[in-house]
Amino acid sequence: MPTYVFRCAQRCVDVEEIHAMATVPTEVVCPACGASAMRIVGSPALGTGNSPAMRAQDATRATAEAPAVVSSVPGVRRRATPVTTNPLHRKLPRP
Repeated sequence: MPTYVFRCAQRCVDVEEIHAMATVPTEVVCPACGASAMRIVGSPALGTGNSPAMRAQDATRATAEAPAVVSSVPGVRRRATPVTTNPLHRKLPRP
């Protein structure tokens, strides 16, 4: 069942109540001041959920808005063994 929000004329704290869509009232009694509180139109709760597909979509959207920043340059990996074993290649200049 959907949650409806009601607000009184004195601007007390909004009242949230759950009603069936067929029997939702247009006004309720404000618990803070006792005046009638009218129903207000709010934004729907779209895109909320805890399914694996929703988590993957949220993670993808988060990387598009705030990409990961590299904090340092990756290290250069050198080979432990020489590329060649020819002794003449040892005399060549190294970069």
